[in-house]
Amino acid sequence: MQKYLNYSLDWLEQRNAQHTAKEIYQQPQIWREVLKLVTQKQAELQQFLQPLLNDPDLDIILTGAGSSAFGGVALAPWLRERIHRNVFAYGTTEIVATPLQYFRTNKKNLLVSFARSGNSPESVAAVKLADQLVPDCYHLFLTCNPNSTLTEYASKANNKSRIFELIMPKGTNDLGFAMTSSISSMMLATLLIFGNFDEKKAHDAVTKIANISEEKLTSWQTLTKQLATKSHRRVVYVGSGCFTGISQESALKILELTAGKIASRFDSILGLRHGPKFMVDKQSLIVCFFSNNAYIHKYDTDLFDELVNDHIASDVLALSGQEYNNQNILSVDCDLDDCWLMFPYLIFAQMLAFEKSLSCGLTPDNPCPTGEVNRVVKGVTIYPFNKV
Repeated sequence: MQKYLNYSLDWLEQRNAQHTAKEIYQQPQIWREVLKLVTQKQAELQQFLQPLLNDPDLDIILTGAGSSAFGGVALAPWLRERIHRNVFAYGTTEIVATPLQYFRTNKKNLLVSFARSGNSPESVAAVKLADQLVPDCYHLFLTCNPNSTLTEYASKANNKSRIFELIMPKGTNDLGFAMTSSISSMMLATLLIFGNFDEKKAHDAVTKIANISEEKLTSWQTLTKQLATKSHRRVVYVGSGCFTGISQESALKILELTAGKIASRFDSILGLRHGPKFMVDKQSLIVCFFSNNAYIHKYDTDLFDELVNDHIASDVLALSGQEYNNQNILSVDCDLDDCWLMFPYLIFAQMLAFEKSLSCGLTPDNPCPTGEVNRVVKGVTIYPFNKV
């Protein structure tokens, strides 16, 4: 019998949950396929990117909307340190409204567009604005839909030599409401493209996180179901570096899949104390994402211990790459850099959001059947931009 997240397909279909469950469950295998794809395309990618990366003044802008934006927020700090280039993460929703506040028009720009459907109005508008306002502009499209508006734009553009599109493997264009396979696959592709990894190191790392995540899809099932039965009205995610963006994405998953019935918040490890800690109450779950970096880890454990000793939150958990003799710290047994640790952490957050959705009596594949919020955003009017 076909099962996803330990639920039969029939059971999931009755609850309109089959796509989300499958798309969470399939990710480790999708990541292996992303590795193969990027390896196959490596020569073409480097031919396109290396002349750009040779420019020390290049601006690299990671952009998207919603989860696609938060993936960029997670990646940008690590990439900035790794490749020593100006790497920024801005939402298309920010760029479209105020483009001159985000594009440095006197610099060479590489706009890296993350898009699941590739049909969101802001995704296309951000690309057009970049071409309109930045004389020396290049594009890397990372998309999950081979029939997207972005793909059409690339095929018809006058500047085809300035656009490279990489379409993620089949199955990444999530049919469920929330982005799961799509965002993790585009994030992984970005790491592999820009991370300066040799082929063996990349293969070993992807294999390791895929194997770990497959095991956690089983071992975390009982815990996430138990957490879903608790009367949490608020969920707070915190992390530093890469994990600030992962916290933002994790908070969005709870908000989306529970249709706002559970309030969520994200912050950095050091940022939580500066006011947002007021959100913590007796019905709160707090999840801390621990870093494998020894320096950052000190701040992680300080906040975790403080939150536990406050005795305010209903539950305080942490995820860590290291082993702990503490039932509230979940080890993923991964000694790799934080950029890889993001992926099993994402799996946990997606599983928890899925179970919370079910516990709220909702249908995870479409938690808002009345249509006020949609899988692909509707109701956005794009206006012409005239530079004054």
